[in-house]
Amino acid sequence: MEILTALISFFQSYGYFAVFGVLVLCGFGLPVPEDITLISGGVISALGKTNEHVMFLVGMIGVLFGDSAVYLLGLWKGESIKENRFVKKLLTEERYLKVESQFEKYGKWVVFMARFMPGLRMPIYLTAGITKKVSFTRFLLTDFFAALISVPIWVYLGFYLAHNFDLLMEYVHNVQAVIFTILGLVVLFFIVKYFMKKKERE
Repeated sequence: MEILTALISFFQSYGYFAVFGVLVLCGFGLPVPEDITLISGGVISALGKTNEHVMFLVGMIGVLFGDSAVYLLGLWKGESIKENRFVKKLLTEERYLKVESQFEKYGKWVVFMARFMPGLRMPIYLTAGITKKVSFTRFLLTDFFAALISVPIWVYLGFYLAHNFDLLMEYVHNVQAVIFTILGLVVLFFIVKYFMKKKERE
């Protein structure tokens, strides 16, 4: 709630540019929840500071810009980026190898799933660029369709429940629970599918 209040106050002063900037920084691992950032954008639209539909577009562009920048950084720097002190904290060698193996098994779907996994997006997108397991075009399209699900949910949730923070936070927790449940089922589906294919090859 404190983060939400602080972001709303900040965004009211600087509008779309502030929302865009924070979303881009979220792509680079800023420890601010992306969903709360988008919700705050929706809230200030309800308060008349911005337009909710334009805010949705700003949210989409900010998310895609931040994610793409991380991917391209990995593509440009290659494995040498892993030696960066900041990157080392978020992308350990163990995590890098684990994510790389996931790309081997599931390809672009790892990018899609990452959009709904706070804290793992940056390491996954950076690994996608470093390993080149997913082309930039495919990365961008996959990330776009995933963002097309998450961004409007949070922006419009903030817009329509801006005047009842208690109910807003209740809905946020409920939506997060639904998303994680669906995510778990999708992961389970791919695991079962993987082992079935493996068994057929034996």
